Amino acid sequence: MKQTRANSVWHVAVFVALIWLLPNAQVASAQTKVSIIHAVVGPGETPLWIAHEQGLFAKQGIDVQVLLQGTPGVARQITGDIPFGMVGIPAIMVAVTEGRDLRILAPSSTARAANHLVARPDIKTPEDLRGKRFGVFGIGTGFWIQAMLALEHLGLDPTRDRISFVAVGNLPRMARALEAGEVDAVILDPARSSQLQGKGFSMLLDMYPANISAAQNALVVAGAYLREQPDVVEKVVTGLVEGIAFSLSPSNKDVVLKTLMAHMKITNPAAAESAYKNFSSRVIRKPYASVEAMQNMQRVMALHDPKVLSLKLADLIEERFVRKLDQSGVIDRLYSTYGVK
Repeated sequence: MKQTRANSVWHVAVFVALIWLLPNAQVASAQTKVSIIHAVVGPGETPLWIAHEQGLFAKQGIDVQVLLQGTPGVARQITGDIPFGMVGIPAIMVAVTEGRDLRILAPSSTARAANHLVARPDIKTPEDLRGKRFGVFGIGTGFWIQAMLALEHLGLDPTRDRISFVAVGNLPRMARALEAGEVDAVILDPARSSQLQGKGFSMLLDMYPANISAAQNALVVAGAYLREQPDVVEKVVTGLVEGIAFSLSPSNKDVVLKTLMAHMKITNPAAAESAYKNFSSRVIRKPYASVEAMQNMQRVMALHDPKVLSLKLADLIEERFVRKLDQSGVIDRLYSTYGVK
């Protein structure tokens, strides 16, 4: 009798558990799976990491896989299988000139650079860069553009002053290449810059007070996917925008710092704080793309690839999703909810 009663209780418990799990299973199965690829590992990617790891995409019914590809050419990989990317706008522009159908949804940072020009310890002044090797992510990419603008600000000309550019890969690789002596100078985020300065490397230029333009990273989508799945695109944009609000919330600062340290492989708390300040100073609260900023990028890019001058930049921007969130008051409510002033 006791065994029978025990079995009955066990069956009821199993039944109740299944009833409880069923709605959750249905929610899980209803999640739309999408992939977002990115190449840069820096403060600008904070909203993407936060939206993914804090369940903000999942809250929108999106099961996101974040893919890291640390070499140039990421924009060319945005297709039906990988419909989204967090990519530098210059890379998007190049990909479009090659025939790719891409649309810019939301930039993750302002067009004002907050990076540092860092050089080997024996290079003490900008003039010492003459005849030296400048490490960049890739020729024609965002960091190459920043390098060109930084040299222009310092009164240096790559051709006249025999400054060569070496494609070495993403931010971590650029930092390693400088430490290893493979290049003589690079553009780095303040967090990595502060770590290298602690080892005796020279900072020749802080780009933020110099008011130098930067190549913005932006959420981008394949044109065909945008036309076929606009509802999914809207949910991804909404998740990213909430990622910005979450990341700016004072109560979430510790979470954001831990996220930055994990992704950027930072162990120094001061460097992590620098990364956080870099993010918070450059992030766009209402992420509309700027044609004016893109035109400045286009001007420099044309020195390497004149075909970009044929682009109608306004045609690359799809801002209806950000505009809907803004005009409906969703963005303001998010900042209010997260206590962001």
